[in-house]
Parts: sequence; C-alpha cells; structure tokens
Amino acid sequence: MKTIDTTCNGRRRYSPLIPAIQAFCDSHEGEQMEIVLDDVWAFNELKEFLIEQGIGFREIYDGDKMVLQFTR
Repeated sequence: MKTIDTTCNGRRRYSPLIPAIQAFCDSHEGEQMEIVLDDVWAFNELKEFLIEQGIGFREIYDGDKMVLQFTR
C-alpha cells in the first residue's frame, strides 16, 4: 500500500490536496493507497473527489490525523 502523508508537521507550504492528487494521478489502476491528512477541509474535499470518481474508501480517525484508504 502506498502511503502519502500530507500532514504539516508544524509547517505548510501549500494545500494538502496538491500532494494527494499528485499521488493519485501518478498511481496506476488497482494500486492501494492511503492518504494521511490533518486538514478537515482537505479531507472532506478528497472524499468528495473519490465519491465522484466512483471509488469506495475507508475512513480512519486517529487523534488529529485522518486517513483515507482506497484502491484506485
């Protein structure tokens, strides 16, 4: 499973959606992915994107971090 950690770790240069969508675009069909976020807005936007693409996902909540797991 490919893990993309978009958490800011005290610094954020740009939206966490940028590395998340870049990783999605670079992935291939059938690849399992896990995207870790700490931004609620970006988390909800990414969920909407996956829903629109017809991709099912699993949500995991761990303190301040949120994880989306899915198969492209």
